[in-house]
Amino acid sequence: MAEKIHVGISTCPNDTFAFHGLMNGEVDCRGFDFDVELIDIQQLNQRLFRGDFDIAKTSFHAALLLGDETWVLPSGSALGFGVGPLLLAARPEEQPENQSQTTLCPGEHTTATLLFKLFYPQTTRLEHCVFSEIMPRLQRQTADFGVCIHEGRFTWEQENLARVIDLGTRWEQVTNGPLPLGGIVARRALGTEKATRIQAVLRDSLEFGLANPQAALPTMRTYAQEFDDDVLMQHVDLYVNDWTIDLGDVGCQALEQLSLRAREIGLVASTARALEILEYDHGSDHTQGSL
Repeated sequence: MAEKIHVGISTCPNDTFAFHGLMNGEVDCRGFDFDVELIDIQQLNQRLFRGDFDIAKTSFHAALLLGDETWVLPSGSALGFGVGPLLLAARPEEQPENQSQTTLCPGEHTTATLLFKLFYPQTTRLEHCVFSEIMPRLQRQTADFGVCIHEGRFTWEQENLARVIDLGTRWEQVTNGPLPLGGIVARRALGTEKATRIQAVLRDSLEFGLANPQAALPTMRTYAQEFDDDVLMQHVDLYVNDWTIDLGDVGCQALEQLSLRAREIGLVASTARALEILEYDHGSDHTQGSL
């Protein structure tokens, strides 16, 4: 009998693209029965903290806090250049500068919130809400600023909002490296053998999607906030890249940078365990150790 693995991923198109093959029986599940839930990223973070999932997509901010309990899988991450969240304003030319202003963020433990705190420390009052509510609230001017993620990155101009800064570009300027947004983590309690088999399934699912991008569109449409196919594929083109297939050395360095800067501003304890990537030999279902 197949062993059930409880999986949590976001409704974001890059996640549904990556997991389409796994969810629809297009790849060898290597003896596992994957029970997949699709929910908002901050809900994923919260439930991962509660121990609800065996593997899950999570913000790297949250993963930093879960280093004692999880490994980062080499495949499935959103990491790259030009992929960061945007800081949007309800009114043109306004800048975050005082506590009478409100900035909407997509969750306490999201990497988007971490970036805002890195570059705009103690400038405005923060309020957290579901990412899909941020742009509508800016349009109604019930908040001054919003950190925009997911499909909104491509549609904010159509919504007549103003861009203050691309937080991802700012990260690239100060680190000279790609921005790590989120990745797939596995519970250490699974053990390395199971975690490695799960990693193999995930990589196969990603490679199926890349070889058959149109096949994944129905799954992406089912869960997306934005239903335009061109926007969905723009999203995949931006967030699914070589580092999604395998984080590699560049991915390791990016995670080290994120950990270092989070410690510098006190968002992660100086004694916290560093992110550990499960090393995986593609073509084999066995680990070679860990980084």
